Amino acid sequence: MSLGNAALTPRQRLSIAQLIIDEGWTVAAAADYFRVGWPTAQKWARRYVELGDAGMADRSSRPHSHPYLVKKIVHLRIRKRFGPVQIAGRLEMSRSTVHAVLTHCHLNRLTHVDVKTGEPARRYEHDHPVSLIHVDVKKLGNIPNGGGWRFVGKQQGARNRQSTPGLARNTRRHEILGYAFIHTVIDDHSRVAYAEIHDDERAETAIGVLRRAVSWFADHGVRVERVLSDNGSAYRSHAWKRACADLGIAPKFTRPRRPQTNAKIGRFHRTLADGWAYVKHYNSESARRAALPQWLHFYNHHRPHTAIGKLPPITRLSNNLPGHYN
Repeated sequence: MSLGNAALTPRQRLSIAQLIIDEGWTVAAAADYFRVGWPTAQKWARRYVELGDAGMADRSSRPHSHPYLVKKIVHLRIRKRFGPVQIAGRLEMSRSTVHAVLTHCHLNRLTHVDVKTGEPARRYEHDHPVSLIHVDVKKLGNIPNGGGWRFVGKQQGARNRQSTPGLARNTRRHEILGYAFIHTVIDDHSRVAYAEIHDDERAETAIGVLRRAVSWFADHGVRVERVLSDNGSAYRSHAWKRACADLGIAPKFTRPRRPQTNAKIGRFHRTLADGWAYVKHYNSESARRAALPQWLHFYNHHRPHTAIGKLPPITRLSNNLPGHYN
């Protein structure tokens, strides 16, 4: 029985194959006559040569040898980073079968594969709120009065920057002065986020953010146990270690040249940039900074998070008390 979406019936497949093989038609001419693509015509001609009339029947999409084909699919996905269509073409299999295998192996999305090593990403999650918090700093160029180049264009953006105190471009050193440093804290288990904007990333500033974040989480009924950071000078300072000791928190650090260890906060920074920093035209840096608390409330209390079952992060905290952004 022919599949419902098949381009040709078995009889038509046989006719097109006989035109090419027995009567000497070109593949392109036969394909045009039957109004199909030349790869389709070529496929049925090849099967006619190999199997005769029997080759015109539909084939099952079930793999002939499960372990071998699964291994081949996984190999092409990880080593070559091929998509389901490319893998199906290489192995002469159904695309839906390939996709089913990739889904079963948790490789249906390339984000599930480590970009550096090509190996399946090893994901972890602490089993209760603020067992571990991630901290980092996101650096953004300040918006000049009148708007930045992303929304007003490069020429007008440059004029706005030149006319805004503290943001003029240093033409000799090719630098742009004036940055916002967003100190961010995210809970590993719930993905609840806390953030403050400052004009530097010094140790004393980072320590102040940590103290206020710990207090904010305490207001929500949870106590921070560990904090994970990169190896920046602020976090490697003696002052940071003393502050962690005062708060009863164990400091942890990512391995050198392994930023994926702190990937949760890196992914949050992408969400922060797309949802707040660059989502619309701000006519000044103060306007953008004023919009951060409202966006953080939306992120924590209303935005579904795919990593936690499409629930808002705040639902994973043990006690949702009125807090910093309510």
